[in-house]
Amino acid sequence: MTTSETSRFVRLRVELVLEIEDSEALTGAALERIDADEFMPDEERTRAQSAVREDEAEALAYLVDPFDLVAEVPGVELAQASWSSEQVDYDPEAQEWDLDDDLDGLRDEDDEDDEDDEDDEYDDADVDERRP
Repeated sequence: MTTSETSRFVRLRVELVLEIEDSEALTGAALERIDADEFMPDEERTRAQSAVREDEAEALAYLVDPFDLVAEVPGVELAQASWSSEQVDYDPEAQEWDLDDDLDGLRDEDDEDDEDDEDDEYDDADVDERRP
C-alpha cells in the first residue's frame, strides 16, 4: 500500500480499568449474551459459560465490543479489532497506573515516527486532509 492508502487507517488505543461492583450482574449478563448467540456452537458455548462463571474478566470480554465504541462515529468503519481483559491489582496511586506516563511514551513513539516520515513526500492537500 502507498502512504496515501495507509493514511486512511488510524489505530485507536484505549485502556480502561474497571471496578466490578456487582459480580453476579456482570456474570449474569455475560451468560445471557452467550445464550443468545445463535451462531455459537454448543461445545464453544459450554466452554464460554464455564469461563464466564469462573472469571469476571472473561465475563467482561463477552460483553464489551469494540464495534460499539465506533458504531455511531460518522465517517468511519471498523476495519479490525482485538481486545482482551484480565484481572489486575490496581492502585490508583502507583506510578505504573499514571496514564500521563503512557501518553508520554506514545508521544515519544510518535516523535520517532515523525522523524521517519520526514523523508516521505506529500503535498499540502494531503496534510490538510489529515488534520482534525
